Amino acid sequence: MIARPALRPALGSRTPTSANRVTSHAAGISLACVTHFPLLLLLLLLSPRHATAQAPEAVNAEVVQRWMEELSNAGRWGSEDQLGTLNLITPEVKAAAAALVRDGISVSLSHDYIKEQAEDATSPLSHEMLGSQGAFTSDRYEIAYHGFAHSHMDALCHNSYQGELYNNFRREDVVQPGGCTALDITVAKQGIVSRGILMDIARLKGVDYLEPGAPIYASDLEAWERETGIRVRSGDVLLVRSGRWARRAEQGPWATGRLAAGLHASVAPWLHERGVAMLGSDYTNDQLPSGIEGVGMPIHLLTLVAMGMPLFDNLDLEELARTAAELGRYEFMFVAAPLAVPGGTGAPLNPIAIF
Repeated sequence: MIARPALRPALGSRTPTSANRVTSHAAGISLACVTHFPLLLLLLLLSPRHATAQAPEAVNAEVVQRWMEELSNAGRWGSEDQLGTLNLITPEVKAAAAALVRDGISVSLSHDYIKEQAEDATSPLSHEMLGSQGAFTSDRYEIAYHGFAHSHMDALCHNSYQGELYNNFRREDVVQPGGCTALDITVAKQGIVSRGILMDIARLKGVDYLEPGAPIYASDLEAWERETGIRVRSGDVLLVRSGRWARRAEQGPWATGRLAAGLHASVAPWLHERGVAMLGSDYTNDQLPSGIEGVGMPIHLLTLVAMGMPLFDNLDLEELARTAAELGRYEFMFVAAPLAVPGGTGAPLNPIAIF
């Protein structure tokens, strides 16, 4: 693995991390309690409940369970809502995204679909040529796209918690043999158009790729914001690069379903606070193993079920990273349109970044 220079040499002089801020804040509260306990208690009782960030080492299954309630968007856009955080992509957000197109350069974010079985592609795409009819030729595709190989979008009916999907839809009512009766992929049939932001965490750390299993924290995302001068805001599509495909090209496939760089569970409150509309990465977004005993994929759980945030898994962000570095621009117009399959739990797709 070849080390790469950081975006700027001043990475050592950073503001305190989220964990440090939490520690300092806690110390401040302890001091205040000594002299202002009655006033502080009153303020705490009157303050609305909200999810608080936790130092990564403090996150466990109980914290994740609490966040399932505190980060929930159930009822936020009405009891029948099926869009979830796609509601944050307003017409104004779309128009602003279109204004980012200046160079007319488009980049695919889909990896070529893998047709050979491999350690990270246990369900390869089946491509069958059907022969010719006159001047025409035809073929047939068959694919089980969920998993750790194929670029795809997760619909909100893809995951549940204690028998419930996003917005209190009951799994037993929605997930039927013929497909999902609500929260399916056709909810996004009109397409997803927003500002896309690439956070190249491998580049931030000066390497071609993160090692499998490496965690990505909110402090890493904030460090990238400082380096690029871009702040994540409501309605954004956030794309996090670890360099998975660069590593695969260099070292070959491995069991990405067991060992993958990705977001640590502690990032979830940050995503909620910033109003991220969709999240995507070159793995499946979760750090694997998660490091949270009893919770295998907490990011999938907290986004899809609690927040109602659809996900992009297994994107290929390599060409995007090269183009963004060459242009010196890490924000762009993002466009994606999943297959309109009624009842589908997701869909393969080819998202596009336009500079």
